Amino acid sequence: MATFRASRLLLCSSTSSSSSSCCRREMTRATINMPKLINGGTLSLKLPRLTTRGLVEELELRNGYSNSNTTVLSNPPMISPNGSPSPKVSDSMVFAKLYAIMEAVADRVEMHKNIGEQRNNWNTLLLTSINAATLAAATMSGIAATAAAASVGAAAGAPIGALKLSSTFLYLAATGMMAIMNKIQPSQLAEEQRNAARLFKQLHGEIQTTISIGSPSINEVKEAMERVLALDKAYPLPLLGAMLDKFPATVEPAVWWPQKRQTRQTRGGLGGRNNGNGWDSNLEQEMRKIVGVLKRKDKADYLKLGEKALKLNKILAISSPLLSLLAAFGSVFVGSPSHGSWAAVFGVVAGALSSVVNTFEHGGQVGMVFEMYRSNAGFFRLMEESIESNLKEREVERRENGKLFEMKVALQLGRSLSELKDLAASSSSIQDKASEDDQFASKIF
Repeated sequence: MATFRASRLLLCSSTSSSSSSCCRREMTRATINMPKLINGGTLSLKLPRLTTRGLVEELELRNGYSNSNTTVLSNPPMISPNGSPSPKVSDSMVFAKLYAIMEAVADRVEMHKNIGEQRNNWNTLLLTSINAATLAAATMSGIAATAAAASVGAAAGAPIGALKLSSTFLYLAATGMMAIMNKIQPSQLAEEQRNAARLFKQLHGEIQTTISIGSPSINEVKEAMERVLALDKAYPLPLLGAMLDKFPATVEPAVWWPQKRQTRQTRGGLGGRNNGNGWDSNLEQEMRKIVGVLKRKDKADYLKLGEKALKLNKILAISSPLLSLLAAFGSVFVGSPSHGSWAAVFGVVAGALSSVVNTFEHGGQVGMVFEMYRSNAGFFRLMEESIESNLKEREVERRENGKLFEMKVALQLGRSLSELKDLAASSSSIQDKASEDDQFASKIF
């Protein structure tokens, strides 16, 4: 019994000691976590400092947002020692200028396209109106002549006079409209605007290519500006004061590119060596022979065709109003006792011939054909100047890459590289006289 009490007391003492130790541990733990009191009875809370920089940056990168209040200095702006702007800033300005030019070029494409359609409608509407007026006048003149021949008394004088007067007015109106139409040549105007829209669209694509390749220079901006102004001068939009002469004294190729300063001729060429820019003496000789073929055959042939089209257009432009005016005088004397038969012939036949000539001129669009020949001659002249400017460049490194330039020339002429070499090999060495065996350089036109 005593032993049992002793063990029980020992158990209670051990239990009380363990509970007291637990209480002390809890009190110690609570004492550690309790805030400290400082003078004045205020609490001093010392919280751990959290580093959230990495977390914020990670969240911004995942969500695609950027904090405008933070400044990232991973790529600091580059300032030159003399205080000038960095190349990146200047490159951004060059890109901005190219985009501005490209927007202006796109606007001009739409303008020339719309005005070209409008002037093509002019050609159709004026042709239909003039022919309708001319044929109506010829019909009235014929009816008046028939009525005058069949009339026995003075009762038919009033209707005949009305027919004669109406026929004369219609002929005079048709003559005036013919003179205006032949002066402005709507079909040629429409062809000019189509060419301008095509060339502006080509320039727009070249600027896009320059921007896509990257690293454009200020020289390319200046060149684009000069090309835009040259196209504006070559294909003007207004009619009064700026319209191109439709009947020039001599036929010249169309020029729509800025004239570059001529560089000095190299002495002796490359001497058979390749400087790494794709040029060698063989390629230079090949380009010179191609230029000779373009001058002797392609450009000369289109200039001859242009002269023929211009002469034909001049004859038709003079003939149609003259015939219409002759028909107007004939209709005045229809029914006259002394000139009745001849007046009827002139009043009817001359009017019909005037309608035929006008239809052949503007329905056949002879002015458009002349402008097409002039534009094709200008295309070959541009190729000549492009090749010659590369050959005359003193520093070969400043030329366009020879292999790339050869491929461009072949594509513009519609030939493969092997066919281009065969053309140069088969061309005559005589530059002044054209040989009958020489073939044309272009397979497209």
